[in-house]
Amino acid sequence: MHNYLDFEKPISDLEGKIIELKKLAEQDDSVDTSEEIQKLEARAHEAMVEIYAKLSAWQKTQVARHPQRPHFIDYMEALFEDFTPLAGDRAFAEDAAIQAGLARFRGQPVALIGQEKGNDTKSRIKHNFGSPRPEGYRKAIRVMELADRFGLPIVSLIDTAGAYPGVDAEERGQAEAIARSTEMCLNVKVPVICIVLGEGGSGGAIAIATGNRVYMLEHAIYSVISPEGAASILWRDSARAKEAATSMKITAEDLKGLGVIDGIIPEPVGGAHRDPEAVIAATGDVIARALADLKGVKDLRKQRREKFLAIGRNL
Repeated sequence: MHNYLDFEKPISDLEGKIIELKKLAEQDDSVDTSEEIQKLEARAHEAMVEIYAKLSAWQKTQVARHPQRPHFIDYMEALFEDFTPLAGDRAFAEDAAIQAGLARFRGQPVALIGQEKGNDTKSRIKHNFGSPRPEGYRKAIRVMELADRFGLPIVSLIDTAGAYPGVDAEERGQAEAIARSTEMCLNVKVPVICIVLGEGGSGGAIAIATGNRVYMLEHAIYSVISPEGAASILWRDSARAKEAATSMKITAEDLKGLGVIDGIIPEPVGGAHRDPEAVIAATGDVIARALADLKGVKDLRKQRREKFLAIGRNL
């Protein structure tokens, strides 16, 4: 069953009528509802195109968090072959919020890193809702070191509300782990390609998103703090998250204009959750083009450094 967002009510009303007519036709063969269904489907599509053409920053935040939006595992299974996950940070424990290992992308060996939120209660608890602990970032560092040693490009898929803020994570050096993961992204001599799939939250995202190429899906968000967190700090009122989202410039269009990201991956009308296969295929094509482009870059570390130093220079 499809989960509709608040602003999708006109679409949900029309699609609800379509479902009712289809059920009526199934129950009584003598009733022909095909013409009415076609009209309603056309109206629903028009409503969807109109609504999604002018989404606000807060509405995009809702789309980025949609529970049916494809996650890391969906991209991994569709785009990569022979994925071999590597577990643990060799220091403390395994963290399922970050998935990392070796795989093949269209025949080319790569290192694959990503954040997995889970898609039901059991898997969300297992993956800690996509919020990594320090050992998750240390596992990512271990895989990046391995990739650098063997000359494997790194593909990083980002989707997290932020690093886990619990006391136990802070006790084990959350900030240090994030800083070292960011440093490793900057220092490796191999191509690093990063895609923000849904939420790119704070240091929890940047720790594995400091790449030669950084892309965002059309309705993804990327920010230093969540809109709710910003509203709580600025106005001591998390209910003003909508206002904060607009002010923070967190959408793909805003960040492309600021030079924070290199490109935007279009989503199907209605968001990635309405046609996961199409958006996953488009993401694969972007990764392939980025890998091809970076083959000709002699000093990838220098290019990466200059890219991030240039952010905001012309503002």
